[in-house]
Amino acid sequence: MPRFVPEDSLASPRFTGPATFARLPHVRTLEGVDVAVVGVPFDTGVTYRVGGRFGPNAVRAASVMLRPYNANLDVKPFELLSCVDYGDIAIVPGYTERSYEAIEREVAPIVEAGVVPLLVGGDHACTLPHLRATRSRGPVAVIDFDSHTDAWDSYFGEKYNHGTWMRRAIEEGLVDVEHSIEVGLRGPLYDRDDWTSLESELGLEYLTTEDIFRLGPAESARRIRERVGDRPAFISFDIDVVDPAFAPGTGTPEAGGPSAHEMLTIVRGLAGTDFVGFDVVEVIPAYDPAGQTSFLAASLAYEMLSLLALRRR
Repeated sequence: MPRFVPEDSLASPRFTGPATFARLPHVRTLEGVDVAVVGVPFDTGVTYRVGGRFGPNAVRAASVMLRPYNANLDVKPFELLSCVDYGDIAIVPGYTERSYEAIEREVAPIVEAGVVPLLVGGDHACTLPHLRATRSRGPVAVIDFDSHTDAWDSYFGEKYNHGTWMRRAIEEGLVDVEHSIEVGLRGPLYDRDDWTSLESELGLEYLTTEDIFRLGPAESARRIRERVGDRPAFISFDIDVVDPAFAPGTGTPEAGGPSAHEMLTIVRGLAGTDFVGFDVVEVIPAYDPAGQTSFLAASLAYEMLSLLALRRR
């Protein structure tokens, strides 16, 4: 059975060939595959700045700089995992629920085949169908890195957008709330109970940005691991959790956040967790003139692959 690995960048220049994630082969098969990287070019669910539909290709272009060995975690993920770039989902621009159906229809067979999806968005509204696609694994512990709760009931009277996906996912029984956590909350709120209601109403735990600064990355990661325990877990990483000085290319930036290094360290600190899926969302290349947001998103995705490789090892 073939194993799928990246192109060797010591044998062919990074600027040659089609733009796939980490120079992986673009293969529409699940046989012999451990991880499928899937682009989700959906940005119909945003309430402010659009352009996330171009995020997957920008992250792919940045990911050519990834190398085989992760020195921080002492692992070569592509030696332990057979990975492919599965291409993009054919969403329906302007139509949220039809796009949701397309996303779930494409991702669910990946999960059911025992392959771990690593989804690159797109806006955060697409995490709801990502989680719907994990139904066969039962409710999952969601680790949501985000400066916003995304747990409001509606925006402009609409139930499905990037600010409501967490509440919808909980209502649909997709989230193991007792083992889930939101990480990095900050910024102005609509009311004083916007954060506290996560625990009192929905049963979610949360760490604010100020908690992260007080605890430090290592202890923050430990708190997340403790919350998740041995439950199957899903990381949803909204790039706006990172301070806009490091990740300006996003739709709803919030000043005063953790650095790129701090967030990478926290993600690395989640080693040992049983991950069944990942997504990295809300990258908007139009607001990312130097490409640093896309490079960070590609690096975060690489760390997620490395976590999975460590677990398999």
